[in-house]
Amino acid sequence: MLKCQEVELRADALVDGTPLSRRERLSLNMHLLMCRHCRRYVRQLRALTAHLRHRESPTAHDDQVQAVLDCVHHSKQTTD
Repeated sequence: MLKCQEVELRADALVDGTPLSRRERLSLNMHLLMCRHCRRYVRQLRALTAHLRHRESPTAHDDQVQAVLDCVHHSKQTTD
């Protein structure tokens, strides 16, 4: 049976859908059936991954950052 540390190392592959061998998948699932801590870890990892997939696109923030930088640059030029 896998140890918790081994599950932690392979959990991202399980959550991301990375192909695992039948043996690896079975070992992970068996451990998860028996270990509530690892089940919670995988559940939290899935929630985090889902949240990151649905967050606002970074380009919107890039535009906002550029606008602030332009404003700061303009304000610096007027004070010099």
